Amino acid sequence: MGEVDPAFIQDPEHRPKLSIIEAEGIPLIDLSPINSIPTPDSISELKAIEGLVREIGSACKDWGFFQVINHGVALDKREKIETAARKFFAQPLEEKRKIRRDEKIVVGYYDTEHTKNVRDWKEVFDFVVEEPTLVPASPDPEDKEETEWINQWPENPPELRPACEEYAQEVEKLALKLMGLIALSLGLPEDRFNSYFKHQTSFIRLNHYPPCPSPQLALGVGRHKDGGALTLLAQDDVGGLEVKRKTDREWIRVKPTPNAYIINVGDVIQVWSNERYESVEHRVMVNSEKERFSIPFFLSPAHYTQVKPLEEMTDERNPAKYKPYSWGKFITHRKLSNFKKLSTENIQIYHFRVSE
Repeated sequence: MGEVDPAFIQDPEHRPKLSIIEAEGIPLIDLSPINSIPTPDSISELKAIEGLVREIGSACKDWGFFQVINHGVALDKREKIETAARKFFAQPLEEKRKIRRDEKIVVGYYDTEHTKNVRDWKEVFDFVVEEPTLVPASPDPEDKEETEWINQWPENPPELRPACEEYAQEVEKLALKLMGLIALSLGLPEDRFNSYFKHQTSFIRLNHYPPCPSPQLALGVGRHKDGGALTLLAQDDVGGLEVKRKTDREWIRVKPTPNAYIINVGDVIQVWSNERYESVEHRVMVNSEKERFSIPFFLSPAHYTQVKPLEEMTDERNPAKYKPYSWGKFITHRKLSNFKKLSTENIQIYHFRVSE
């Protein structure tokens, strides 16, 4: 990637400012109360968990983003996947393209991802957490046929597959723990969301952002919101993630905290909570000198889930703000759009919003 191809260039109003506002106040939450005790017995332990639930609730409400430390994910598993990812991306392009994803096989390697119809300055490798992952065969509401997403693994490095599979198990546990805390923060039972993930469509992405000669024109990932339930991001020390602050709509840089995870609420939680919590727009800046690596885990429900506001979150004063939509049809539509430059914006949850 030498000079910037026009396909990467953002419209002037979306180009990054090179002056950075470092994030003050993105909550940093210590999860040790839930990791040190399988069941809280003493009053002080219960109080610690109540405090944690309150912190998570405030972070979801005020920011839609937070960082977690003492999260219980084994550091060696994270280091293994990071090392294997670097080795994979360091290979020649023709080697990586042997497992290129396409309309039929939607996981694997890809280097022409578009966000909002502008090409992202990055290359990725995707794999599903549950194999095979069952999804609708097409976005057509009348088509009842299902298909399977099956992972493609590269020959090299051979350690990539075991590193990815072991890491996925660890992060999935953390994701479900966080969903339990989010449920409690909404006044729901801790296991309220569990059944939605029984046949999850979650996937993990390995991102590589090479140095970019014109970081003021392109973005690693253009502005977007995450369509799933929850995203758990491991990033290296280079940084580049920016979040749109709710209070003043400014882009704020999330400073990397060693070994932390950056968590963000996705659109599905926004709908389930009937907008008590909202997903937040974010983007990734690129760097002219340094490459950057990151690994997001996208927790997503089973394809047959009808996503709609939970009954407990609605009443006469707060009627449902969304019409139900099929999660499987939603993601199938989104995946197809990765391979076509659309004339219109991709499918979004506001298309299902009830007009007031």
